[in-house]
Amino acid sequence: MDVFHGLYFSFLFVSTIIAMVLASDPYSEALLSLKSEVVDDYNSLDDWLVPPGSGNPLGKVIACSWSGVKCNNNSTIVIALDLSMKNLGGALSGKQFGVFTELVDLNISYNSFFSQLPVEIFNLTNLASLDISRNNFSGQLPSGISGLRNLVVLDAFSNSFEGLLPIEISQLQHLKILNLAGSYFNGPIPPQYGSFKSLEFLHLAGNFLGGSIPPELGQLKTVTHMEIGYNSYQGSIPWQLGNMSEIQYLDIAGANLSGSIPMQLSNLTKLQSLFLFRNHLTGQIPREFSRIRNLISLDLSDNQISGAIPESFAELKNLRLLSLMYNEMNGTVPEAIAALPSLDTLFIWNNFFSGSLPLHLGRNSKLRWVDVSTNNLIGTIPPDICAGGVLFKLILFSNSFTGSLSPSLSNCSSLVRLRLEDNSFSGDILLNFSNLPHIAYIDLSRNKFTGGIPVDVSKASKLEYFNVSNNPELGGIIPAQTWSLPLLQNFSASACNISGNIPPFNSCKSISAIEVHTNNLSGNAPDSVSNCHALERLDLSNNKFTGNIPEELASLPDLEFLDLSHNNLCGQIPSKLGSSSSLLVLNVSFNDISGTIPANKVLRSMGGSAYVGNPKLCGPPLGPCASSMVILGSKGTGKLILVLLLCAGIVMFIVASVLGIFYIRRGSGGQWKMISFIGLPRFTTDDVLRSFNPTHSKEAMPQLPGSLCKAVLPTGITVSVKKVEWEAKRMEAVSEFIRRMGNARHKNLIRLLGFCYNKRMGYLLYDHFPNGNLSENLIRMKRDCAAKYQIVIGIAKGLCFLHHDCYPAIPHGDLKSSNVLLDDNMEPHLTEFAFKYLVWLANCSSPATIHGRETGEFNSTIKEELYNDIYSFGEMIVEILTNGRLKNAGGSIQSKPREILWREICSDNEVGSTNSLQEEIKVVLDVALLCTRSRPSQRLSMQEALKLLSAMKPTKKIR
Repeated sequence: MDVFHGLYFSFLFVSTIIAMVLASDPYSEALLSLKSEVVDDYNSLDDWLVPPGSGNPLGKVIACSWSGVKCNNNSTIVIALDLSMKNLGGALSGKQFGVFTELVDLNISYNSFFSQLPVEIFNLTNLASLDISRNNFSGQLPSGISGLRNLVVLDAFSNSFEGLLPIEISQLQHLKILNLAGSYFNGPIPPQYGSFKSLEFLHLAGNFLGGSIPPELGQLKTVTHMEIGYNSYQGSIPWQLGNMSEIQYLDIAGANLSGSIPMQLSNLTKLQSLFLFRNHLTGQIPREFSRIRNLISLDLSDNQISGAIPESFAELKNLRLLSLMYNEMNGTVPEAIAALPSLDTLFIWNNFFSGSLPLHLGRNSKLRWVDVSTNNLIGTIPPDICAGGVLFKLILFSNSFTGSLSPSLSNCSSLVRLRLEDNSFSGDILLNFSNLPHIAYIDLSRNKFTGGIPVDVSKASKLEYFNVSNNPELGGIIPAQTWSLPLLQNFSASACNISGNIPPFNSCKSISAIEVHTNNLSGNAPDSVSNCHALERLDLSNNKFTGNIPEELASLPDLEFLDLSHNNLCGQIPSKLGSSSSLLVLNVSFNDISGTIPANKVLRSMGGSAYVGNPKLCGPPLGPCASSMVILGSKGTGKLILVLLLCAGIVMFIVASVLGIFYIRRGSGGQWKMISFIGLPRFTTDDVLRSFNPTHSKEAMPQLPGSLCKAVLPTGITVSVKKVEWEAKRMEAVSEFIRRMGNARHKNLIRLLGFCYNKRMGYLLYDHFPNGNLSENLIRMKRDCAAKYQIVIGIAKGLCFLHHDCYPAIPHGDLKSSNVLLDDNMEPHLTEFAFKYLVWLANCSSPATIHGRETGEFNSTIKEELYNDIYSFGEMIVEILTNGRLKNAGGSIQSKPREILWREICSDNEVGSTNSLQEEIKVVLDVALLCTRSRPSQRLSMQEALKLLSAMKPTKKIR
């Protein structure tokens, strides 16, 4: 007991001493109070303590030795507090700040403070620098900031402030840096913001600002850096901005601006960077821009600018970046562009430029990235395009270039990406692959190359994608060592007149797609392909392969697409193929295959078109095998025919009687018919109709067109049923399109099992998913980034199949999270696909076909819907990343800086700054931004989106 009394009195003594010390040290006391208020999960403030037995000699501040605290020379006054990047959080009361009357610098940036900013901070009248950036402060910025009369730096970047921009900030006449970007401020920029006398840096981008840009900003004679883009203004760029004589960096991108570019901006002779991309600017580029001799970066992309590139640009000797992509410009590319000594990046894609590229392009500067794709350019590749030795991307696709490959490309050792597809290049493929150590992507498809695939292609050790398809006179063979490329993922050489055998697949660990259809390849179908464990797509169709179908194909764990059609294969279909858990499409039609199609759900669900053209092949889904002929013998053939005819007659009589009665009962709708697709057991239309109601009344059905109900069929199978109605004259067109829907089979699409219909209405029968849709499940996967990745990839694959593997393309038409169903493995399945289009077709007043020869109205409708799908996909990505917080957010994410969005999403997913998932989230977010661009033609295709997403290597990827 004496021991406990001793400890108690010792503790009481120490506490008393500490209290006495703090009583004479208000700074340390205030900071300890602040420490007790904040959330410090990482113990960043562990050294903020008063050691037992310490005193306070000569009025010294104990906190001067604490991290983040700076005092004057004699340690009697705290003059700076830096708590940045300490992973702190919580709401600040502000009650402690009254002590720090001499504080000059307050930095609490890069933390997670939330709620309102304490107004007490504005009582720190000696503050010269206030940095509260990269937190989550919300509400309006409190009034009283004008009291900080000595303030030089105000940085509130990346918070959640809202309301109007405070006008009183304009009273801070010593202010040099003002950063209010990345919040939710709305309303116009106050004209008073043009009255600053010392301001050098102004950043208001990424808010919800509107109205017109005030011309008073042109009075900012000291500003060198101004970013006010990523808002939604009205009107044009004020010409008065041309009076900002000291400006070096001007960014008004993504701001909804219209009108022409003011000529007066050419007065900004100190300007180094001008970013006006992603607006609605029209007219021509002012030729007077040549007066901005210091210009380094000029980005006017994603507008509606017309006319030619000014010849006067020859004067811009410091220009490094020229980006004019996604405009409506025309004319030729001036030779003067090739004379620019500093130019390293040239983007002029998606315009209407014609003529040849400048002959000397690349001779006078070190080009790094050239993209002139999707124009009307002709001529040859400039011979010195890689003379600078640093060119890593050359993108020339979808033009009318001719001639052979430039010899300089053969030794362009810096090259990483080469895209020349869809031109008229000819001659041999003059690429010395041993001199291309970094090349990863080559697309030479849809040209007129000859001379075969270069034998040394196997020396391109970093090659991932190689496509020479649709060069009909290429010829040659597939080089023997092609599959040994360690990183090769995609090899496409279809329709190239290639002959010989396919080299053995001794090493092919990365390859996922091999497409060599429509050639003259021969020999046995290679069984060594079983070594390609990552293979997803194999297309050997329209060749001269012989021998049996290799049963080793069944061992490939990811094989989804296998096309061996139009060859000379024989033998039987390996039954092991039916055990594949990944196979979605199999086509062995038009060969010499015999025997019975194995009685397996996977193989028999492929449809008859997968097996036709094999006279010796039988069994479902083809005709029955003639086993009864064997039983009866050849002499029993006549008897068999009689028996069959008699049975057929009886069956026809019964069916006719039943349908006649049914027709009378059903009235003007006519008789009901049944079309079965994949996996639906055989039963009658009567069974389907009776299953809609437990009373078995054939009159009780889903009430409204488009409505969905659940039905239990007589076999015990539960299906989802959707109703559609049409005029009698539209029945043929509608039923034909529904057949297309039913034959669209992909693991990320809901299966259309069957279709029960009469002349005026029908019921679509789908697989039933009891686990609900994505919208209902999002909140449960808040931290499960792997599941989110799987879902995004699955949705992308389903859409890519509809857009690119179906012909004509099938738009989804109503893509949203509630139309994505999840199975037991969290694999997504798109539902409602093409239903909007089906309803349009059912109600169309004029006849139309679905054979790829639709009317212009149909074609434009499909194209628009495909673009809408891509936009909706981008929005859905954001919804998934934010756990449902941001829905239908395509417009808002385009008006917010990418870094701020990225940071918010990392916070939504509780991903810390050191987590490797941050970079993966950034890639997915980039895809969302590219899919939701305002101009449809500028959005990614689903094929491109899927490639970008598939290139990721998630930390924990679910298969």
